[in-house]
Amino acid sequence: MKVLVTGATGFVGGNVARALLAHGYQVRALVRDPRRGAALTALGVELAEGDLCLEASLEQALSGCRAVVHVAALYTMWARDPELVYRTNVHGSRALLEAAARAGVERVVFTSSESTLRVPDGGVGDESESGEFHQLSGPYKRSKYLSEQLAMEMAEDGLPLVVVNPTTPVGVGDVKPTPTGHIILDFLNRRMPAYVDTGLNLVDVEDVAEGHVLALERGRAGERYLLGNENLSLHQLLERLASITGLVAPRVRLPYWAALGVARVDDAIARGLTQRPPRVPPDGVRASRHHRYFDCRKAVTELGLPQTPVDEALRKAVAWFRDRGYLRRPLPGPREEAV
Repeated sequence: MKVLVTGATGFVGGNVARALLAHGYQVRALVRDPRRGAALTALGVELAEGDLCLEASLEQALSGCRAVVHVAALYTMWARDPELVYRTNVHGSRALLEAAARAGVERVVFTSSESTLRVPDGGVGDESESGEFHQLSGPYKRSKYLSEQLAMEMAEDGLPLVVVNPTTPVGVGDVKPTPTGHIILDFLNRRMPAYVDTGLNLVDVEDVAEGHVLALERGRAGERYLLGNENLSLHQLLERLASITGLVAPRVRLPYWAALGVARVDDAIARGLTQRPPRVPPDGVRASRHHRYFDCRKAVTELGLPQTPVDEALRKAVAWFRDRGYLRRPLPGPREEAV
């Protein structure tokens, strides 16, 4: 079976393409710039030049494909042009799904986000309830909510579509890096003097990729599956990284109001002077106000989602960043005592 993958030059999408190849699928990747797909070509991935917002290119890319895995999204907590985020994540998704429906594909796996789901105050969320649009911070989270609603509506209308909701992937291949990768890198580069009181669900990106393949093969159309693993506070995450690397985790917990103040100043400098993304984007701080803990048993029991220990995923992320020159100076090595 030939599968069209969008976003294959990115973090999750690249891992998805490799997982599909490992399972014996033929993979075609939709790419805007073929030069960015050299590593994929070396693996045996066929490239289709195109864009989510160009209908003709989508029809050509879908030709001969029996399934689609739509991973592509503009994943950022800061954007100079918020409309670009919506154009890519919502309008681009609509164009692809409509083209897939016309092509008569047998299955679509739609990559959404944990941010679309409701987490009760002080509790743990699952796939059963969507969050509320007005409570989401920033264009990325709102665009993912809108695109998931669109995908579910098309599934109700008969498109054989399964939604997967990755939580917070970490591991190999975080080229840009993602906002979560920035947290790890800031820690590794000694640029994190304090932390905020927040929590998240972490998962190995290779397990997320495997979850996409499992959703393609076993997922029920019209259903959502959380692809996640372990719930950790940010402080616990930093302590895990400290144990792995030998660095010292920050001890100062910054109040929410102070972190937001720093972020607003950083944002003003970015928009007025540097024109580069701020180190502390306001939307990221706003999102951190609530712990995002999840119960991911549905994907484990129904799909067979692997649960690689998060510490192993963090070790892989650290090694990948180190080996590719992302670190400013060497790491001292793992601490001997347990954290």
